[in-house]
Amino acid sequence: MRPSLLDPYFAPAASLPGIGPKIGKLLDRLLVDGAGPARIVDLLFHLPYATIDRRNRPKIADAPFDQLVMIEAKVVAHHPPGPRSKAPFKVLVEDETGDVMLVFFLANPHWIEKSLPVGETRWISGKLELWESHRQIVHPDRVLDEEGLTKLPPVEPVYGLTEGLHQRVVGKAIAAALARVPALPEWHRYEATRLPDMPSFTDALKWVHEPQDPADILPNSRARLRLAYDELFAHQLALMLLRASLRERSGRAHGAEGRLGDKIAAALPFALTKAQQEALGEIRKDLGAPARMLRLLQGDVGSGKTVVALLAMAHVVEAGRQAALMAPTELLARQHYESIAGLAEPADVRLALITGRDRASERSATLARLAEGEIDIAIGTHALFQESVQFRDLGLAVVDEQHRFGVHQRLALSEKGDGGADILVMTATPIPRTLVLTYFGDMDVSSLREKPLGRLPIETRALPLDRLDDVIERLGRAVRSGARAYWVCPLVAESEELDVAAAEARFEALRAIFGDTVGLLHGKMKPQEKDAAMAAFARGDTQILVATTVIEVGVDVPEASIIIIEHAERFGLAQLHQLRGRVGRGKAKSSCLLLYRTPLGETAKARIDVMRETEDGFLIAEEDLRLRGEGEVLGTRQSGSPGFHLAELPLHADLLTLARAEAQRVMAENPRLEGEAGRALLLLLYLFERDAAVKLLQAG
Repeated sequence: MRPSLLDPYFAPAASLPGIGPKIGKLLDRLLVDGAGPARIVDLLFHLPYATIDRRNRPKIADAPFDQLVMIEAKVVAHHPPGPRSKAPFKVLVEDETGDVMLVFFLANPHWIEKSLPVGETRWISGKLELWESHRQIVHPDRVLDEEGLTKLPPVEPVYGLTEGLHQRVVGKAIAAALARVPALPEWHRYEATRLPDMPSFTDALKWVHEPQDPADILPNSRARLRLAYDELFAHQLALMLLRASLRERSGRAHGAEGRLGDKIAAALPFALTKAQQEALGEIRKDLGAPARMLRLLQGDVGSGKTVVALLAMAHVVEAGRQAALMAPTELLARQHYESIAGLAEPADVRLALITGRDRASERSATLARLAEGEIDIAIGTHALFQESVQFRDLGLAVVDEQHRFGVHQRLALSEKGDGGADILVMTATPIPRTLVLTYFGDMDVSSLREKPLGRLPIETRALPLDRLDDVIERLGRAVRSGARAYWVCPLVAESEELDVAAAEARFEALRAIFGDTVGLLHGKMKPQEKDAAMAAFARGDTQILVATTVIEVGVDVPEASIIIIEHAERFGLAQLHQLRGRVGRGKAKSSCLLLYRTPLGETAKARIDVMRETEDGFLIAEEDLRLRGEGEVLGTRQSGSPGFHLAELPLHADLLTLARAEAQRVMAENPRLEGEAGRALLLLLYLFERDAAVKLLQAG
């Protein structure tokens, strides 16, 4: 049960004075995207993004154009429109230095005459513009007499709005919310981890919503730092409670000598890199311990994660249990199956592929063998954690491309094991340290930072789109000499249909030039069509594969040596790096061509420069975070996203380390969150809706 002290925070926003049903619905849309009624806490966590500084009150001649100004002026004349005219109502005002025309479209003339009586002095606020060599303000946002001016805050916050809502309505609602919520007890107890000059949580909220200076709302202000720190601390504490709960439900030690792994390693056409050996050592140590493993294996493109995962699964199979590998797409699951099948054969490890499109009879037979223990490793999509899929004894669940699955999905798969399975999560997107702590703070981390021997560097170049004819001509020469190439079509919008339309148009244009050597691959094709398109390209029946970003992860055709990325300026850095990693996998010298539309914006230019300068995925990930921010780096449809409201990564990355240290200290000294200090921490977890962590405590 949520503590009653927090009830005012979670009361409906519509219960505030002045919020009727119509405004209530607009607040729902603004604050929770229509996903239920907005609450007072949603309103308070909706921070201002700018301020209007009304302390600056220049004379008319000194007032800057295209900025919001506050001027004191005498009303000189009214110029109402004629009858039936759609012209605006104009009012001329002046001071001793100059004059300004106030312009009102579709205005109420009675309101203008009452608010701006001729001969009176008024304070007027609005954006000053120059129109046909004359100063004007269209629809001033404030017209005040001296008494009204005294009630106006000198620095006014500006909030993000939705259509139909006005700043004044949101501002009044937030003022009413601040008056209603109670102060909360302090949950930070450790001087070493507290921020200097830290205001209380409720004071920080008031400070940001009632700024005395424009700097008060900036991410580095004392109030913003306090709020961001609380949110990050709640998140880190929740992750650690989850981790502790998993460790308490002890797993089983997997005793294996490594015979199966040795057979697989001996059959590999290459030696394991030092990084692969170290990661495998860390994983085997975890597997050999009774505590449950929860480990993230992250590696750059082509660093050999799949081999490490296979050797980990072989360790568990040798110990007499089963393993599962879950991939985000059917295409990737099938590719894993095909690449692992050849490697597992020398060790007599039995594999099965389980996807959503298996025939009913085949599926029943496979599931029966899995339940009997006749299959050692099951490879598939999220179909693996449906209730109908039963393992005889699941010991290890490997989850590929974790950021496409939520925390709950990985837990659902691990619960299929007797006493819970160990979990190994893989990602081919190197993740900045800040985001590792944020999204995977409940895990241990192994990183593969070196590529296998023999991987050739990829030459990366950039050209404007108006050189498209030259590009097609050079592609023709390469294809005639036997090369194979990907042509990746632009990311059009958050709409797969538009992406597909772009790919189909480019496919038709290239097929008109190159004929049947051009293939097409996109996410809207049926699974069988996707497989056929990939197989034709892998065999060399088609030499140019036009594709959407469906090829971003896992597609492996060693003979492909060219990738052309159209409208490269629309892609994020990590995505460009992933796409580039589709080539450079074979013996041929490989190249990546980034086609961009001019003129390039600063961020897009910075991305393309980074791509040309380095192939280091970890360095690229840090740059991507700096250029784009946390919300984009792991994909906009982030399943396991913490959904921060008050913290901004990477701006508040330093606070994350501090929050983690404090959460670790709490777990060391008060893991059950008991006593007065524990009650304050429970308030924090409930306030930031980390209720799942509280439930784990109660269940334990």
